[in-house]
Amino acid sequence: MLRIYKNDGVNYFELGIEELVRNTWINLVNPTQDELQLVAEKTNTPLDFLKAALDEEERPRIEIEEDCVLILINIPVMLSETSYDTLPLGIIITAQNIITVCLENNPVVLEFNEYNRRSFNTAKRTRFLFQILYKSATYYLRYLRQISRLSEQIEGDLRRSMKNKELFELMDLQQALTYFTSSLRSNGIVMDRLLRIRSNNQCRHLIQIYEEDEDLLEDVIIENNQAVQMVEMYSRILSGMAETFASIISNNLNMVMKFLTSMTIILAIPTMIASFWGMNVKVPFGEANPYGFIIVVAIIITVTGIATYLLIRKNIL
Repeated sequence: MLRIYKNDGVNYFELGIEELVRNTWINLVNPTQDELQLVAEKTNTPLDFLKAALDEEERPRIEIEEDCVLILINIPVMLSETSYDTLPLGIIITAQNIITVCLENNPVVLEFNEYNRRSFNTAKRTRFLFQILYKSATYYLRYLRQISRLSEQIEGDLRRSMKNKELFELMDLQQALTYFTSSLRSNGIVMDRLLRIRSNNQCRHLIQIYEEDEDLLEDVIIENNQAVQMVEMYSRILSGMAETFASIISNNLNMVMKFLTSMTIILAIPTMIASFWGMNVKVPFGEANPYGFIIVVAIIITVTGIATYLLIRKNIL
């Protein structure tokens, strides 16, 4: 999907590729090869820059060419209520336009729309870049707070029942935190390099960092660092929780096995005694004794009671 927008903070327009002018935002979402080729020709952007974000395994980085700069970051996405992941987002700044490329629609880019047109300006490309980075960092924090609430809910469910469903949800959250940790650290490296890039004469005409832009970038770095600290803390909490509940499950299993073993011993006693009197040989009370059955039952109850008492006293049953 190819969309072209022009926004000056007041007027917000969507343009066609034939109407491409200066200071526009070109948004590519899972683009076709024809769309990539068309944008590359219209903006004189290397095709490799446009394709970089279409590989899910691409790592965040900055690449500088004479006429454009590629900033590749990872942004968070929510797949389901308990499943989160990250996606590469490519941001390309040229002398005339800013281009974003992603495999799918995502909440970070969707934040910049007609209803929020006063908060961004496609002509101020560097500031627009930093605003995208800031939105990405805030979504990391938002999803981390959601993960924190979900982990508390799962903990409560695990206290009441030890079902596989809760354990699988806990595993999904741990996996999401692993993805977030790797992406946030890589994004932090990209942001630190952006802060130093003002001294690079090669791209000074593309990325012009003014004083207010520096403040915004520093805010982005602070938000990203805060997200890194939060994700590390939540990772430790979830790891500790998983280990604790694994120990509880193992202990519960041992208690169940101990109980079943004790019950097997207790039930084996009546069976064994009854088997003796069921043999086809001479046994006590084998003659016509009117109290023989009662005596045998009394023996069974007595021996079983003694065994049960001993097991309880030893804290086995």
